Amino acid sequence: MGTYPLSPSMAAFVARTESFASEDSSLGGLRKSYDAMCRAFTPERPAGLEVVDFQLSGVAVRSYRPPVRPSASGWPCVLYLHGGGWVVGGLDSHDFICCELAMALGAMVVAVDYRLAPEHPFPAGFEDCLSVWRALRSGPFWFDPGRMLVAGDSAGGNLAAALCLALRDAGEPLPGAQVLIYPGLGGDEKLPSRSECADAPLLASSDVDCYHALYLRGTAKPNAYAMPLLAGDFSGLPPAWIAVAQFDPLRDDGVCYAERLDAAGVDAALYYGEGLVHGCLRARHQVAEVDRLFENLLGFMADKM
Repeated sequence: MGTYPLSPSMAAFVARTESFASEDSSLGGLRKSYDAMCRAFTPERPAGLEVVDFQLSGVAVRSYRPPVRPSASGWPCVLYLHGGGWVVGGLDSHDFICCELAMALGAMVVAVDYRLAPEHPFPAGFEDCLSVWRALRSGPFWFDPGRMLVAGDSAGGNLAAALCLALRDAGEPLPGAQVLIYPGLGGDEKLPSRSECADAPLLASSDVDCYHALYLRGTAKPNAYAMPLLAGDFSGLPPAWIAVAQFDPLRDDGVCYAERLDAAGVDAALYYGEGLVHGCLRARHQVAEVDRLFENLLGFMADKM
């Protein structure tokens, strides 16, 4: 067992999250317990926020419109891609952060209910995110297509980075920035964090391997759109803000990505979240070190809009 010196408030958050673990280890059981955990951590929606579910390019999405008047060109827009190992989660699981971003930034947020593995392995979820981005860019909507960012946590951070690579490779307009929160980017299993945090709270290295296997099922040789650290060229990508959690087997994925962007001349800010664990975004307003991450995140995003 590794030792993970968590603050009392973070330890309490971990214990509460773990209390939702199910005896049912089937895929259905995993999704059910994850959804129940997410509901327990989802606050009431802020007053005045307009939330609408609809479809874009055949993909279910949810938009969040803030209670502020847009400028003449429209609101800035954030495309948000949820975490959950490409296997669990959906529009409800990350409602809390989409509400927060819309209210704090005065931006329209669009969340994507991309198809999940193992029923729909790579490239299904990635292609859904790309389709929604292209549909949003082609408009017309109520936001400014020139002020669009992409953000995601965990598997969603992977999808956000992959989206940027695909758009660059296709010569299409890029997001103003990519915001990746404890992303899983396909880093080498020999990275130090894989062994140092092998049994870390809320995500163990064995979980990472399991999620990868489900997402990549049937993929003979993963490419950079599946695992962005496999890219041969990191130049010409949007500026990045990458948050990593100290006690997370995926920590060094984010560190490596920041280093490679930096070496390719891309502006990359690495936020090293001391005392943080994977999946801790839900501890907003409960854990001081998570609130610090949010302040840094919101500051970066506001600056890029």
